[in-house]
Amino acid sequence: MWRSAGACGGGSTPQPTTSPTSPGTGTFVVSRAQFDQMFPSRNAFYTYDGLVAALSAYPDFASAGGPEIAKREAAAFLANVNHETGGLRYVKEINTANYPHYCDASQPYGCPAGQSAYYGKGPIQLSWNYNYKAAGDALGIDLLNNPYLVETDPAVAWKTGLWFWNTQSGAGTMSGHQAIVSGAGFGESIRSINGSLECNGGNPAQVQSRIDAFQRFVQILGTTPGNNLGC
Repeated sequence: MWRSAGACGGGSTPQPTTSPTSPGTGTFVVSRAQFDQMFPSRNAFYTYDGLVAALSAYPDFASAGGPEIAKREAAAFLANVNHETGGLRYVKEINTANYPHYCDASQPYGCPAGQSAYYGKGPIQLSWNYNYKAAGDALGIDLLNNPYLVETDPAVAWKTGLWFWNTQSGAGTMSGHQAIVSGAGFGESIRSINGSLECNGGNPAQVQSRIDAFQRFVQILGTTPGNNLGC
């Protein structure tokens, strides 16, 4: 799961996309000006160019289902990222006391970068050695041995966010990508991220915070939010 300036926990086995087409650098449904409008106080690390460079890893992201759905998916992803990172202000987990806790030593590959290397980083606050291993394997990047790439390379950071969004069901039953493209709704993307910690009455204020950002971003992109916004 994701936690604001916190960490991404367990997830399912990654399912890389096999779509042969890529949206390309010039066709992302979010313009640079719209991105700046969404995140006026973001950390300089989270660059628009880094996000665009990451799109090739998951070509179906924000390109499936026609322009309305494509823009809705971009708004949904960025709204959840906004919530996790305080408006893209946090690159890594704030609470350094948690850093040693994200090494699952029972994994056969261990924690080669060190006991305290797998704390939350990037737009989804990716954490735990097994998530760095899974994301790295899916993306073709050795994040198990080089987890710090997620806080030093903007494109790698965005790719980890897109990896979770496009392939991981997390605490829910579908990925964020599937939730939007299938019409299940924004609420199901929240469930995938934080499950019962927020959904089913777990923390309605956090759910509403995500919905508010989503509705704001939908307006900026000129699309519609669809149904089932909450969970």
